[in-house]
Amino acid sequence: MNISSYIDEFILYTGSAKGRSKNTVVNYAVDLAQFADYLESVGTTTPDGLNRDCLRGFLRELSGYGFSRSSISRKLSSLRGFTKYLAARHVVSGDPGVGLRGPRAEAYVPKPIAYEDVMKMIDAAGKSERRGARDVLILELLYGAGLRVNELVSLAWDDVDIGERELRVKGKGSKERRAYFGHAARDLLVAWKDAASLKGHATEGESPVFYPEKTGASRLTERTVHRMVVAVSRALGLYGVTPHTMRHSFATHMLERGAPLRVIQELMGHESLATTERYLKVSVEQMKRSYMETHPRSGLGGNVR
Repeated sequence: MNISSYIDEFILYTGSAKGRSKNTVVNYAVDLAQFADYLESVGTTTPDGLNRDCLRGFLRELSGYGFSRSSISRKLSSLRGFTKYLAARHVVSGDPGVGLRGPRAEAYVPKPIAYEDVMKMIDAAGKSERRGARDVLILELLYGAGLRVNELVSLAWDDVDIGERELRVKGKGSKERRAYFGHAARDLLVAWKDAASLKGHATEGESPVFYPEKTGASRLTERTVHRMVVAVSRALGLYGVTPHTMRHSFATHMLERGAPLRVIQELMGHESLATTERYLKVSVEQMKRSYMETHPRSGLGGNVR
């Protein structure tokens, strides 16, 4: 039997004996059909010639055609299932897919939004009669102080120095750092603290800054914050915006305005500068502007002759 016949058998086995979903079976069929085409192109049509080099060659070809790392990883999963099946049936001696590694997963970096869009979100959130004050303050701190959402909901009043406009933030690994906020957030915090006190909420010590509307919970949840940010942004036609997007925008906008990378590293609580370098993507516009303003032969930079 040739490779294509074994693939057909494996697809039937996957859908019946293994009980895989219809989508999974379809994906296996597509991935393995591509693999069969590759094997035919290199002159391998029977299981006798199937080895790890064949698998690696196929993965390299996928990369060369521009498939994403996630797509290649999925296709590798299909290959492993197939070679495991062949080994179990003793069609091949040993499983050539065992230990074969795919490409490293792509690090997800959210795209920042423009400063103007941040302001639109803050303005839109403020129009809510019920939760406007809370939501505007949340957005101001996510963007203005670069907080992670879990850091925001963990804030207690003794972490807040309104006069100095400083926050004591408990970051990853329980490591503390200093974060700062602007005049707008300061005024909002003063008003929020007064309103919380009038409603009978404690506003000193370890009492949470953001309290939940429902009784029984001690503090606002990350999910509530996430839902609010998504709802406000979508109402403005902005999609894919999350609390982490606000934090990323905070760092990106500082970088674009000349803040040193080391400073941004400290403000974001990154343990390694390499993390900050991967996290921040300088825009094409910023690169072009920097070149035009600084290179002596750009036509705009200094010392042009």
